[in-house]
Amino acid sequence: MSALIESITESRTFGFIARTILTSMFWLSGIAKLADFDGGLLEMTHFGLEPAAFFNVATALTQLIGSALIISNRWTWLGAGMLAVFTALTIPIAHNFWAMQEPMRTIEFHFVAEHITVIGGLMVVAWKSATTSAVPAQ
Repeated sequence: MSALIESITESRTFGFIARTILTSMFWLSGIAKLADFDGGLLEMTHFGLEPAAFFNVATALTQLIGSALIISNRWTWLGAGMLAVFTALTIPIAHNFWAMQEPMRTIEFHFVAEHITVIGGLMVVAWKSATTSAVPAQ
């Protein structure tokens, strides 16, 4: 059974699907920010990011380029780093639970915990990519 699981998890297809799923929240958000530009502008304005158009485009590009690098398994460390830094920056900007009253404090705290977990997943994909590229092809 372990040989079967190993053959699945070591396949290129599994890696592609895993990287696509891991980054789905980013590329879906990036596409949405460009498809509904006015909605993206409202989001940036809501969080005090001005000029809103610049931050909307910069956010979408960061999400799309970072995702593309991870999905394509090219410069994966850079894409993971871009998305991890982006995710970390959203915590003080959009999820500052420490400055909120209950029940929002607890709700936003859980969002922060999820963001930290996503950062960990991005770290793992960067690590796995570096480990894989260091092993000679067989």
